[in-house]
Amino acid sequence: MTSAVLEEALKKAALAWIAVGDGPALALWVMPLDGTLIVVSGPGEQFAPGLAEASRATVRLRGDNGGLIVITEAAVARLAPGSDEWAEVAPQLAAKRLNASGTADEVANRWAASGCAVVRLTPVEASPPVAAPDLPADSGAAEPRDTPARVETRRPFRLHRVKRR
Repeated sequence: MTSAVLEEALKKAALAWIAVGDGPALALWVMPLDGTLIVVSGPGEQFAPGLAEASRATVRLRGDNGGLIVITEAAVARLAPGSDEWAEVAPQLAAKRLNASGTADEVANRWAASGCAVVRLTPVEASPPVAAPDLPADSGAAEPRDTPARVETRRPFRLHRVKRR
């Protein structure tokens, strides 16, 4: 039953929470392809530190209602620009990329030129996926990380006095 849940979650995945090593899980846009997930990251694309260099990653997938339904280990394989696999996968991924400027081939060529990483995440057969009822009971939410974008703002200026009654 668990492998059927994983297969169905992989088919419907558009977003996955992916963690590399002990790092935090990041919500990344993915494209399902033949029982695997394809992810693009790099300059001008989504931020996924360490994913392109990793050999394994932990993937959390959600169900139709948005809740976590399966956790699995996945082997990470980076697709090399110019390879047959890149020529097959990158244009498909670029065509699914929302708000991309240019055609699918132009976007794929831009990814190759700018050093973006296109990786394939394949579930590892040796480690069985975790599904209900064995999923963790905690929410999985983490404290917000420090960022320079979090600054205190001033209260808004009021043009007219507000009278209290």
